Amino acid sequence: MGGKLIVFEGVEGCGKTSQMQFCGQWLESLGISVIATREPGGTELGLHLRRLLLEKADNQPIAEVTELLLYAADRSQHIEQELKPNLAAGKYILCDRYTDSTIAYQGYGRGLDMNLINQLNLIATGGLTSDLTIWLDVDVEVGLARKKGGEASLDRIEQETIAFHRRVQQGYGELAASYPSRIVRVDGNLSQETVQKMIQEILRVHLNELTL
Repeated sequence: MGGKLIVFEGVEGCGKTSQMQFCGQWLESLGISVIATREPGGTELGLHLRRLLLEKADNQPIAEVTELLLYAADRSQHIEQELKPNLAAGKYILCDRYTDSTIAYQGYGRGLDMNLINQLNLIATGGLTSDLTIWLDVDVEVGLARKKGGEASLDRIEQETIAFHRRVQQGYGELAASYPSRIVRVDGNLSQETVQKMIQEILRVHLNELTL
């Protein structure tokens, strides 16, 4: 059985972290070796980059292109250190965010040049794409309300304007329409249990090893 890269995407508060955890437990119950990781922050270097990217610093704002380059640096290290070795070892990788996040957030959200973003994604990934991307589609207002109702304070991206988050959501919608064989939409407004059942069924349909 070969390794698989399964990515979880969506706007803030869409439920990626919880669904990844449930999905990992389910896959392991089937005897499949699973690695859970994230971008940014999937490596030791990435943890430092994640802090730079997500901590709010009003007196030292991050330039938009600088932000884009930091995400690309995190991704490049992540792929070389974590993704490629574990895929080669036949493991299933569940990844919280990948290239589509950069397109949605820095492309649609920030309005940066898509050609530049695509070039950087290609350089960072070496052409490695996900085997399947689960897009947890949740209303922007619902997702942000979930975040604001949590215990942790909002990070730099979560504190962006509602208009920014709506542009990000639009980006995910257009990506899903452009890559229907890779990106599968799941209604993230439903209950956790319902969403997880839908994800399990999607994995069974899309990944041959799970057609049990």
